[in-house]
Amino acid sequence: MALCCFTPLLVIILGTVGLSAWLAWLDYILLPGLAIFLLILGIGIWRLKKSHVT
Repeated sequence: MALCCFTPLLVIILGTVGLSAWLAWLDYILLPGLAIFLLILGIGIWRLKKSHVT
């Protein structure tokens, strides 16, 4: 969640100082991060449902 809140601030800061070309690498970090957190969420939901069934 901190990465999600920090990214817009990073865009504003890099745009202000003229380094906005560096923003292209954000996709390489954010998209795998999103996939990992969705996987963790899925595992958590699966374990929660599994514990309620038994």
